[in-house]
Amino acid sequence: MKSTAKILLTVSTMAALLSAGYWLGSTQSQNAANGVAEDTGKNRKILYYRNPMGLPDTSPVPKKDPMGMDYLPVYEGEEQPSGDPGWVSISPDKVQKLGVRTESTAMRELMRTVRAVATVQTDERQQFTLVTKFEGWIQRLYVNTTGQAVKKGDALMDVYSPDLITAQQEYLIALKGLQSTADGTPDVRQAMQRLVESALQRLRNLDIAETEIRRLQREGQVQQYLTLRSKADGVVLEKMAVEGQRFMPGDTLYQIADLSQVWLLADVFEQDLGMIHNGQSATVRVDAYPGNVFNGEVAFIYPSITPETRTAVVRIVLPNPNGLLKPAMYARVEFASSHSKDKVLTVPDSAVLDTGTRRVVLVERGAGLFEPRTVKLGFHADGYAEVLGGLRLGEAVVIKANFLIDAESNFKGALSGFGHGSFEAVAHEHDAAGSHAGESARATHRGEGVIRALDFAHGVVTLAHEPIASLNWPAMTMDFRVFEPSLLPAFKPGQHIVFEMAEESAGEFVLVHIEAAEAHHDHSAH
Repeated sequence: MKSTAKILLTVSTMAALLSAGYWLGSTQSQNAANGVAEDTGKNRKILYYRNPMGLPDTSPVPKKDPMGMDYLPVYEGEEQPSGDPGWVSISPDKVQKLGVRTESTAMRELMRTVRAVATVQTDERQQFTLVTKFEGWIQRLYVNTTGQAVKKGDALMDVYSPDLITAQQEYLIALKGLQSTADGTPDVRQAMQRLVESALQRLRNLDIAETEIRRLQREGQVQQYLTLRSKADGVVLEKMAVEGQRFMPGDTLYQIADLSQVWLLADVFEQDLGMIHNGQSATVRVDAYPGNVFNGEVAFIYPSITPETRTAVVRIVLPNPNGLLKPAMYARVEFASSHSKDKVLTVPDSAVLDTGTRRVVLVERGAGLFEPRTVKLGFHADGYAEVLGGLRLGEAVVIKANFLIDAESNFKGALSGFGHGSFEAVAHEHDAAGSHAGESARATHRGEGVIRALDFAHGVVTLAHEPIASLNWPAMTMDFRVFEPSLLPAFKPGQHIVFEMAEESAGEFVLVHIEAAEAHHDHSAH
């Protein structure tokens, strides 16, 4: 009896388990059929399936794209917010998983360091050459080694020259003649005075030092050997003079340079030249003295570019009182460059997504809500970029995981909802109707102006336009991107045009139609 009861109990238990399993499986199947999925322990309804490559097409049922990739489910709560189809929505738990970080735009003083390599050169203004103007022989050398330091007036060598002996004799004869005519008429004394001055000037023209001339005047005797002296302080860079050597007029005997101040010639890349200006300070380091820092000042920017390296030479003047810096020595230069003395609105470089034709940032508009926005950027420095348009002070932008947001959302589809597509609509409507596209996706604004410059490579026109009443703009000169760059070759600088423009993003306008003012007036007359 007991065994029969046990068998019945076991059969009842198994039947109950089978019924529960059947009910659970049926419930899950029904939930899947109704579009309900389990996510982190919670059941959420699948609204639709989106393209895995970010294209704007969706599907109410699972499917694959042409490449065989499964469409991704979009759960309840991840859909785009109503009224803002261009925004990107990510669930809060995914925001946390992706490690999304934001930073607010702020006012900063942008400082950028421009680095370059350089070589030490002698100051061309402090170079001196001893060149003889007469024939002679070197009797004795006082400075007989290269690199020897000399002072102005130091004796370099004693020379013998018949020309110098003759010049001394002529001076002494003229001087005695002047003394002998002390009781003569004024005309005679003036004539003799002119002879003395002429003979004295000839000695000076032969580069005879004043000390030698004074000795000649004092002693009144011709010196067989005259001493040639240095005309400046410096270091002997080259010595061609040899004791006993015969030299001719024009021969170079010494090259002397003052190294108390040197030039540093830095090779700066052409894209950095806009950050360099005369009077700018520069910090210099050389490998020979790793613990020393030299400070100089930009004195000149050479007017040409080296084609092979795309660099320009920047001259820096450096004091060198201890003679540590030597010609041909290599150095590293840093220029601390500030774009502006005032602070500017900035955004982190990591926040910018460059699509190739424009720059986009993700602006945080709420929990898990991000607005893709086109921005116009200027100067870059220290990991930040100057904001010229598209953002306001204090707006939070995504600086980390913005590329992952792109992957986890229909970002490309959101981008397609603004920008170029709207401009195409404006342009096509204008071409079809030949009039305003005011009823199109975006309003246009009309104006007139004069072309100042054309950039065919980037499709940009510099335009000095008249006041635009619809925008409350005064007359000014601005750069505009042209919607159809192929139209630019038909225009030239100085031409008066009529144009229509539309706003591409906050504060950034593009020309959707341009024509010569003469043609416009002719059409109006007809």
